[in-house]
Amino acid sequence: MLLAIDIGNSNIVFGINHQNKWLNYWRIQTDHLKTADEYEVIFRSLLDAGKIDRKKVNDIILSSVVPSLVRPFDEMLPGLFNEAKITVVTPEVYPLLPVQILNPYEIGSDLVANAVAAFQKFGKLTTVVDFGTALTFTTIGKDAEIKGVAIAPGLQTAVDSLAAGTAQLPQVHLAAPPSVLGENTVHAIQSGIVYGFTGLVDSIIERTEKELGEKLSVVGTGGLSTVIAPLTKHIKNVEPMLTLNGLVQICVFIYQGEK
Repeated sequence: MLLAIDIGNSNIVFGINHQNKWLNYWRIQTDHLKTADEYEVIFRSLLDAGKIDRKKVNDIILSSVVPSLVRPFDEMLPGLFNEAKITVVTPEVYPLLPVQILNPYEIGSDLVANAVAAFQKFGKLTTVVDFGTALTFTTIGKDAEIKGVAIAPGLQTAVDSLAAGTAQLPQVHLAAPPSVLGENTVHAIQSGIVYGFTGLVDSIIERTEKELGEKLSVVGTGGLSTVIAPLTKHIKNVEPMLTLNGLVQICVFIYQGEK
């Protein structure tokens, strides 16, 4: 069995994969201050509750865009999985991948995992829209290379900023409001964020297609993809497990390269 872990700025998502099937997966809040011991307690309890036999986990692949948490996980994982081989996704492994990484030290490993999974399923000329802490657009060109990335604040980041920076605007649950014309504060914020970001997504895709002179396959992923994707003109596919699927595939390519 393979344990894939994606450490993001807001959430840590991890799952157990066996023969290309997900036996279980979990999402926990990222806490930069937690120690290796604290994360071990969380992982142990969730894995035990999911009836995962940790002795059967042979491989672990870790992606992190939070550098301060790599060391705690390096300390925690060997204690939970004594026999497992641990691989951290770094630029050193990128030459083994089917997607060319043009600027390996300028791109997050989660975006690389997204690109690998999207390329394997949708092929060239694909853009991944990841609705995370940041809203990212990763485009794979016609030569199977990551052509470029666009980054904007994520939806929840925008809501948090509004609530923190204003005296009377509250935190709100992100969902499409009944009308673009908000008749109360909650609906007004939902309208501005949800419909505003829908326009942002469509605009970035259209500008990317115009610059490339090509039509793109567009896939959405990340926690809020299910909110925005149905409202856009361009996102036709939503893959909630895209990043973890990419990590599984990266692990396969690494092992093939080592043979």
